[in-house]
Amino acid sequence: MDAHGNAAPVIIKRKKKAGGDGHHGGAWKVAYADFVTAMMAFFMLMWLLNATTEKQRKGIADYFSPTIPINRVSGGGQGAFGGESVFSEDQIAQAGTGASRNHPTEERQAAGAMGANSAEAQADRKEEQRLRAMEQTLRAMGGETMSDDNILRHVVTKLTDEGLIVELFDLPNQPLFAADGAVPEKATRDLIKMIAEVFSLVGNKVAVAGHVRSYPVVLKDNPVWPLSVARAGAVRDLLETSGLPAARIQRVTGFADRKPAAENREAKRNNRIEMILLRSRR
Repeated sequence: MDAHGNAAPVIIKRKKKAGGDGHHGGAWKVAYADFVTAMMAFFMLMWLLNATTEKQRKGIADYFSPTIPINRVSGGGQGAFGGESVFSEDQIAQAGTGASRNHPTEERQAAGAMGANSAEAQADRKEEQRLRAMEQTLRAMGGETMSDDNILRHVVTKLTDEGLIVELFDLPNQPLFAADGAVPEKATRDLIKMIAEVFSLVGNKVAVAGHVRSYPVVLKDNPVWPLSVARAGAVRDLLETSGLPAARIQRVTGFADRKPAAENREAKRNNRIEMILLRSRR
């Protein structure tokens, strides 16, 4: 027998040695690219902070805001957006004097190169300042002249595209008008007198809107339309007798129960009157 017949086969393993230095790899390039991108973003941020105004920075920040308008009553839609456009200036960034508002509020305005002409923008700013001054005057006068602080709980103010809205609304056990009628209570007369004095400080037109709560549908004669119109008319009369010129009242409208302020359409909170100091440019 061959002496080598039973010998085990010889296996030779050769190990492949890696290349010498680490810089011949590609991982460092990825890290370097990330670093350069971060530095570029940083310098862009520094440039934007130095080259933009406060309003423009506000517009840029709003652009990246994830806020989405949900269930806001605007266009009457029934979907998730409640009829509101996703281009609403109140929700996303503005360019120029605003995305969708003709008269953007001071803090929401992001004036830029694409905005309206300077004369119109300046007039809008002055109008905004005047309406805000009226709002502050109304609050100050209410605090000074109203002997009963509870009476001011009937009042809420807000500044909108239309103008300065002064809203009076029913409180529990403290209605603005006699039950289911259009006769103003004493507190209502006092409040409207004060509001007329404030409105007399400027020459803007005034609008009056009446709103009432819903009544059971089983009623044969539902009073929502005539009642809202009658209450709006009563407020117009009070404004005129308190010294507001009749020529300044542009419209008097009854909205029945079509624009409720509370989710429960039969809630007394829906009984309210809106007196609107209209923008002069409308």
